[in-house]
Amino acid sequence: MATKNDSLFLITGATGNTGDTTVRLLLQRGHHVRAFVHRSDARSESLAAAGAEIVVGDLLDFHAVSNAMRGVTGAYFCYPIAPGLLDATVIFAQAASEAGVKAVVNMSQISARREANSDAARQHWLSERLLDRTTMQTAHLRPTFFAEWLTWYWNYRGDEGVLRLPLGNGRHAPIAGKDQSYVIAAILENPEPHDRQIYPLYGPVEMNYNEIASTIAQTLAIPVRYEPIDVATFVAGLNAKGFPSHLVQHLSNVAIDYQNGIFAGTNNFVEVIGNKTPMTVEDYVNANKEAFSKDGSYAIATTPTYALNT
Repeated sequence: MATKNDSLFLITGATGNTGDTTVRLLLQRGHHVRAFVHRSDARSESLAAAGAEIVVGDLLDFHAVSNAMRGVTGAYFCYPIAPGLLDATVIFAQAASEAGVKAVVNMSQISARREANSDAARQHWLSERLLDRTTMQTAHLRPTFFAEWLTWYWNYRGDEGVLRLPLGNGRHAPIAGKDQSYVIAAILENPEPHDRQIYPLYGPVEMNYNEIASTIAQTLAIPVRYEPIDVATFVAGLNAKGFPSHLVQHLSNVAIDYQNGIFAGTNNFVEVIGNKTPMTVEDYVNANKEAFSKDGSYAIATTPTYALNT
């Protein structure tokens, strides 16, 4: 593929919900792209077929990350909800600095703050501060809950869909990973105006879960309801299914954050920065109907940890 310039972009989490589309957007715009993936599989093969250079490695392996940084102009850093974020950030920052990387887009989360009770959320805040201390042009993205989480929490009970969650009457504007990719790609292409900025990212319509359930029901033409539960019941269910303690600690605390309004809000950053109209819940469900099928296995009971927040 002919390229516009000599820029090389490194995309970590390249087969995830934000990484995959970011890779493809940059390739379509004529850039060189190096996709950093945890393993070779059909998803990475698809990116290679699109023109990406594939590098297999672990973000906790300094030598692997350092090798992947060679010649890189700008990078996207995305780490899953799993132990090791601070170590991975240090490794990423040192490797990028040694390689002369000019800019980084960092995937954080909306609950990231000094006083966060979630270990993962507080570590994201610390990671932001660490990256801000480098010489790289740095932008931090803090999305609300992804639209993809609607499928991860989706269950059928009889002939109706059920969203059984400890989120009370809280509200948020679900944002699809693909829509965030347009923001990521745009900042990587022109990082200077975004240096040291923090961007909360939202979908177009703020809703509570009763409204979300109603929208899904209308879109799928089936009964759907939100079944609120308390946080203790939610945690007990996750523990019974063997979920990692780091993830359980995070989810239980952000559930409280959600009830307290931390995830609420809307803005136009996807349109203004990414030049993209973000999907509504109806748009997302229509585009992903197979994920809401009775035969699908998209409930949180089967969600792999690495898929969350990527």
